[in-house]
Amino acid sequence: MNQREKLGSRLGFILLSAGCAIGIGNVWKFPWLVGQNGGGAFVLVYLLFLVIMGVPVMTMEFAMGRASQSSPVTMYKKLEPRGSLWHLHGYAAVAGNYILMMFYTIVCGWMLQYFCTTAAGTFEGMDTESVAAEFENMMASPVRQWGFMAVSVIAGFLILSLGLQEGVERVTKIMMLALIVIMMVLALNSILAPGGSEGLAFYLKPDFSRMRKAGIWNAIQAAMNQAFFTLSIGMGGMAIFGSYIGKDHALLGESVNVALLDTFVALVSGMIIFPACFAYGVEPDAGPSLIFKTLPNIFNHMPLGRLWGSLFFVFMSFAAMSTVIGVFENIIAMFRDLTGMDRKKACMVNIVLMLILATPCALAPNLLAGIQPMGPDTSIMDLEDFIVSNLVLPLGSFIFCIFCTRRFGWGWDNFTAEANTGKGLKVAGWMRFYLTWILPVLFLIVFILGIL
Repeated sequence: MNQREKLGSRLGFILLSAGCAIGIGNVWKFPWLVGQNGGGAFVLVYLLFLVIMGVPVMTMEFAMGRASQSSPVTMYKKLEPRGSLWHLHGYAAVAGNYILMMFYTIVCGWMLQYFCTTAAGTFEGMDTESVAAEFENMMASPVRQWGFMAVSVIAGFLILSLGLQEGVERVTKIMMLALIVIMMVLALNSILAPGGSEGLAFYLKPDFSRMRKAGIWNAIQAAMNQAFFTLSIGMGGMAIFGSYIGKDHALLGESVNVALLDTFVALVSGMIIFPACFAYGVEPDAGPSLIFKTLPNIFNHMPLGRLWGSLFFVFMSFAAMSTVIGVFENIIAMFRDLTGMDRKKACMVNIVLMLILATPCALAPNLLAGIQPMGPDTSIMDLEDFIVSNLVLPLGSFIFCIFCTRRFGWGWDNFTAEANTGKGLKVAGWMRFYLTWILPVLFLIVFILGIL
């Protein structure tokens, strides 16, 4: 069995966990959800659900990983009562991580392509229709789709092959710190643009009349989903990062730190996008197309637009790549626990495996456009996204919750003993009823709504 590697610092652990959680969901999906669901009022509801749903399960994952010193494939076998079947969830976690990367590496490739396109000045002088057509051209090209996916896959696993501290931790630290600096510069530039303050007010000032207009139940459901999915809980990734740290700090406080960093990135993304939308007369509720079809138009009209556009897509690429590295680390940890391979060999095998597995999704908008697995106008990516977002994550979180709070699982006493070891914020006794009986029901509601 491989000797368990350790992260070199607490900062490395927080940035790696946050890097895995911070992805396209924060910087792409969150701003347009805010735009469509009434601005600041939606942000408040989102933050509530983040605290009551996301942080507790992240704490449970960290605790299970640190107690077992292993990945979900072997973690349950060490913690579960003899003769029980909890460990079957470990195999579902492996599948979930692979399926997530089968489509997420494609999206990471989009960000890399848009950085190259913007930096090369391709968008300069284009009108709205031409910018929209560029996105369609990208999707229609199998070579571009597959090629940039391959860059994401190979770069991710090569970084991992350098080792946990020398590769994963070092690169994640640099990328995350650069991401935060670039975000702050971009946000300041947007806020100071003429008319930018109106966009900031739309974004951060709660206005429940706007939420009523969008539909309060729709907004609550969207906030619940986003708060839940943004932290990458339910697939065992946070358990793996928990297995890489010592017992100096209690784990609820560490979960709060990761959630704060994740939320900071999501909120600042909106500060980049909404003031710019208002400054240049663009509808803030443009939806998923906002980033690929709307923002290049905004950068076209900005002074130094090519520079700001390039910086924006560097930031998007870093956000996507930090998730790729985090989830690839989960995959490698589980793969090594299953096979006993060393890190370098496991990385080389997984480069080949991931290139094969991600190919159908890369070709989904072009050569495989005829395959519509969930009805007209759906693609292979929609199916893979549905499996991860609507099945693996909510059911996985439900299982972690039950396992940590019930006697026939790991149990409340074992969970809190591990979570509360070290200094910092602790899981309190008064939380027991909520975590045991109410939180699992919330996850079942997310699951049922997702299926419907």
